[in-house]
Amino acid sequence: MKKDKIQISDNKILKLTNVLVKEIDLKDSNGLDKEVFQMENYIKNRGAQPIGPLIQFTNVETSDTNEVKIVVKLMRQSNTFIHNIEAPYKMESIIRVKNCMYARYAGEESKLKFAYDKINLIAFEEDISLKGDCYTIFVNSNDDGIIADVFMERADNE
Repeated sequence: MKKDKIQISDNKILKLTNVLVKEIDLKDSNGLDKEVFQMENYIKNRGAQPIGPLIQFTNVETSDTNEVKIVVKLMRQSNTFIHNIEAPYKMESIIRVKNCMYARYAGEESKLKFAYDKINLIAFEEDISLKGDCYTIFVNSNDDGIIADVFMERADNE
């Protein structure tokens, strides 16, 4: 029997606490691995410990002149709130996103896009509007691939 690679749920809530956030400029980035390493060191240098997996936030913004900007933020939770954060970092005590469509993906990292596609397809078929923001939580990684949780916030209030 075939194992489901993408499991979908609805009306999920994403809750993150003590979150260090850094917006990434994909053009100027030194590579995401290096950015993650720097974030973890920043947390440790402030006397805290990183906990949980890496979270990646993505959103597409359109300006008044119809220029499209892809916003990517890396997020790491820590075991305590860190005060006196310096740029380019920000600290959020709680990020709570209600009313999300959710996908649990297990497979090759190169095919993770199918989790986003499946949520978008189900939203289209069921006339559900989405806000366009997406949180991807990289739960686990091994030789067989990755496990990732994808949260996309609904634009309606159902």
